[in-house]
Amino acid sequence: MLEKGKIGSRQLMILVILYTLGDSILVIPSIVASEAEQDAWISGMISVAIAPLLIVLIYEALRKCYPDLTLVEYSQKILGKWLGMAISLLFISYFFITTATYLSEIGDFMISHIMPDTPIQVIMILFMSVVLMAARLGLEPLARSAEIFFPYVLLLISTLIILLLPEIKFQNLQPVWEGGVKQVIRGSIPFIVFPFIEPVAILMILPFVSQKDKIRKSLFVGQLLAGGVLIIITMLAILVLGSESTIRQNYPIYMLAKKINIADFLTRLEAIMAIIWFITIFIRFSLFFYVTVLGTAQTLKLQDYRPLVFPFGILLIAFTLMMTPNIVHYNKFITEIWPFYAMTFGFLLPLILLIIAKIKKNDQRN
Repeated sequence: MLEKGKIGSRQLMILVILYTLGDSILVIPSIVASEAEQDAWISGMISVAIAPLLIVLIYEALRKCYPDLTLVEYSQKILGKWLGMAISLLFISYFFITTATYLSEIGDFMISHIMPDTPIQVIMILFMSVVLMAARLGLEPLARSAEIFFPYVLLLISTLIILLLPEIKFQNLQPVWEGGVKQVIRGSIPFIVFPFIEPVAILMILPFVSQKDKIRKSLFVGQLLAGGVLIIITMLAILVLGSESTIRQNYPIYMLAKKINIADFLTRLEAIMAIIWFITIFIRFSLFFYVTVLGTAQTLKLQDYRPLVFPFGILLIAFTLMMTPNIVHYNKFITEIWPFYAMTFGFLLPLILLIIAKIKKNDQRN
């Protein structure tokens, strides 16, 4: 096994919470509101009621078939050497492309809101250097860093919510169900895909959890808590900014934090939102990049994944710049293509692997 570290069930739950929030905490209100408008919070509630239970049941059942193997390893066990290797490489390409979307978001956010005069390449290289360090250190240090950051994330989110309470306008939620059930369901699709289905990378680290009997609980509680936070954030965006303004903004929660005004003294606290997002996107980014290099090493039967970290980092920066030449192209890609792409790798392929694995297990028993 290339990864020697072990993490506990509590660390797994914290990782799940932070990576589920990930970039979703910044972009999900705008994407969901573009479909469901002022009923985006209802789409969120439907998604959180369905997605965590469904995803956890599939992932946990798949893990139990091969408890000591990662996703790319048991893909070859289930499908055979050559087909399994092809599917493993497809999963690795998905992890790599997903990581590229995160790097693109980081660069765009920084140059549009915080450091507009800085070349995007410089921002990507600086952030990538930290992620490379995290990947080289491995899973256990990443889980420990998530454990350290977690209380601060909770404190900052609670502070943001409390300070925004005076800005709430309940009329922004009206009229409820204006677009009907169809509109709400359309809005629930991205709310399911981006936070819950996209991070299929979690299947790559489950073999390294020491308390196997608590994995299901950690996954479910982590996704449920993170989903609850995303519902609150989405509702706040609608209540404070209104649905139209939320749809127009690429990062509505950052703009939301600018609305904080306590007695004309406590103002412009968007740094709170930026810090929350930097922490959560770092955990999600690092996890996806780590499983990319780990999965590649396992597929190619290498003894160590660390020699791949630096070359993959350079390749990722170049690929990101080519994949997303501008924000308009990126937004179209994310809203029109990405949900189907992520659904294929986060739900459809794991479900097919589970069905085939169960059939093979039954045949072996017979």
